[in-house]
Amino acid sequence: MKQESQIGGYHSSLEHLLDELRRIDLLIRRQVVKFRIKGRDPGDPLRGLCIQKEEIDAILAEDVVIDSPVEDEPSQLKHFQEHLAALEAQISINKATCISAGGILRLEQLKKLFGLSSFDLDILMLCLAPELELHYEKLYAYLQDDVTRKRPSVDLVLSLLCSSFKSKLTMRKYFAPSAPLIKYRLVYLFSDPSHLQPPLISKYVKLDDRVVNFLLGSNEIDGRLAVHSRLCSPRASLEDLQLPPPVKDRLLQLVDGKDPTEKGAIFYFQGPYGVGKQTTAEALCREVGIRLLSVDVESLINDRDMTFETAVNLVSRESLLQNAALYWDNFDALLADDKRAALQVLFRSLKERRGLAFLAGDRTWEPMDALHESPFFRIKFPRPRYSDRLELWHKSLNGDTPLETDVGVEDLANKFRFSGGQIQDAVATARNLARWRTPHNGKVNMEDLYDACRAHSNHKLAQLSRKIKPPDTWSDIVLPADQLAQLREITKQVKYQHKVYGDWGFDRKLSLGKGLTVLFHGPPGTGKTMAAGIMANELQLDLYKIDLSTVVSKYIGETEKNLSKIFKEAEASNAILFFDEADALFGKRSEVKDAHDRYANIEIAYLLQKMEEYEGITILATNLMQNVDEAFVRRIRFIVEFPFPKEAYRLRIWQVIWPRNTPLSPEVDLSFMAEQFELAGGAIRNIALNAAFFAAENGRSVTMQHLIQATRREFQKMGKLFVKADFGAFREYA
Repeated sequence: MKQESQIGGYHSSLEHLLDELRRIDLLIRRQVVKFRIKGRDPGDPLRGLCIQKEEIDAILAEDVVIDSPVEDEPSQLKHFQEHLAALEAQISINKATCISAGGILRLEQLKKLFGLSSFDLDILMLCLAPELELHYEKLYAYLQDDVTRKRPSVDLVLSLLCSSFKSKLTMRKYFAPSAPLIKYRLVYLFSDPSHLQPPLISKYVKLDDRVVNFLLGSNEIDGRLAVHSRLCSPRASLEDLQLPPPVKDRLLQLVDGKDPTEKGAIFYFQGPYGVGKQTTAEALCREVGIRLLSVDVESLINDRDMTFETAVNLVSRESLLQNAALYWDNFDALLADDKRAALQVLFRSLKERRGLAFLAGDRTWEPMDALHESPFFRIKFPRPRYSDRLELWHKSLNGDTPLETDVGVEDLANKFRFSGGQIQDAVATARNLARWRTPHNGKVNMEDLYDACRAHSNHKLAQLSRKIKPPDTWSDIVLPADQLAQLREITKQVKYQHKVYGDWGFDRKLSLGKGLTVLFHGPPGTGKTMAAGIMANELQLDLYKIDLSTVVSKYIGETEKNLSKIFKEAEASNAILFFDEADALFGKRSEVKDAHDRYANIEIAYLLQKMEEYEGITILATNLMQNVDEAFVRRIRFIVEFPFPKEAYRLRIWQVIWPRNTPLSPEVDLSFMAEQFELAGGAIRNIALNAAFFAAENGRSVTMQHLIQATRREFQKMGKLFVKADFGAFREYA
């Protein structure tokens, strides 16, 4: 900003204010003389307690409509008028000298920014006086004939500034709702709480605190907005930004030789967090020589201390005071159905404000006819591709971050579809994790980076699903060789998708279906959930199990809304989605016989659409393959069968189910258990766990007695019939 000083005239904005206060002093002294000429006696001890007949007679004798001729004014008043004229002339000369020398006068700035008149400025100065010196409160109370009225009322302001009753009536317009002082909340009108619906002239006038601070030279953001906003001084230029070439070219063309602020251009920057929306807005502001005021819309609408309309007006005023463009972050919080009124408030503000403005959100949106009077530009900021992410990772780590030798960012760039901002956040978190782990050197390793990436993935998905932290590894699952090979192939596809889609060009051949969708089918307890967990561990990604009870709704349209939320959050979570018992939602589409059938088919069609759009990993698990729609199967990349385990596989499960520290008695016959009982892996796990608790209670190793007892309880739970003969040589334990 320019310096508030110059060689001639006023040397500072404060000098100008002091001269203006001298004018106010003269106006007040003149009014005191008028007050005394009328014979008012504020020292009367009964004044304010009763109205005496002499006071009524004086009021009736005074003709307020017909103004007194100038020549009848006392010489003392003429003297004040001469002093006022001389001071005003000197102030005018000093202002002109200062401004011509490039100086900045805050009062004149307000006049220009908000289209104020000289009368408006006088009102501001009358209100500023008691903010600077308390003796003005006594003067205003004296002139209003009431010691409790320490702030200037509309009537006192008009009396001080107007020479006649007719003039006072005319100048009331400066306190109308559409008047600049009121519209821009430079001053506030308030009344005595004890007076219900008082007339306008009885209301007090108070200068807004932010305006007081501005006039005194402060550039701090309004305290009411401080928690919701941030003032940015742009550093990077458009040329420096890593933007898609078409986007950068269009922006450069837009500002080349033009000022987008002249016509109040509005940009809608669409994209997720961290893709460079605000940085681009800052760079655009740098091109036109202004700053950027960033405001969090979501935070603003949740402020309980002021209405959203008040907040928007304060923000608009602040942007003018700061000579800054406006950046409305999280704008799509206003696109919800219950926020339409708030959205219209913002639109009205954008229409009235002649300046550069940015709306930033993640949802696709067009203003239709809401903002047709202003130039409007919608620019989409996509998530960076693998090659861009790789470059961003290298750039973020090649600074002052100490690294272990095992650090390689190719897997991170491939598995986590992070934006540039998320990558920077993850690197900062990894540094802190390394400092905590090894304070002596603080070197970042791959575990730090993976933990940081998972921490910065969007965890709103946890509100719609359950995060699973599986302990299992490949050695814990027992499946036929072909199924194990399929599972490993799936994880390898994740590892090499950047090469196939990016380097080899399949990304340009496929508009949909670039995600990895897997269907696990088989009887309960055969290892479907375990396999999903093992894949998550192998890929070092979070696994979220979708609770279908929170998804499927009996109300029309609610299921689609829930599915939309899940897939939207999953895009930012970089996690694996696991739909267990998926046939409940993904069943066969039925022949339409009634409205219920029609909406059920709409839900399924919507799900098919979201699965095709989703670029992450989705695992569906079902116990009833025959119930899955054929159209669904066509859209699934991998189908893995989890068969009911035969005896050899059951024996292997019995062998790997025991933790290394569990004491097993030599008499335990796992071959007998595998041969005698046809159980899935889930049931075998339950039996082993319950047997361990029986053994712990007895204070000894796990024996066949504990296993038989636990097996009998599992049969009871499953509703299966059993006889003691089924337990062979161990039937005495049954």
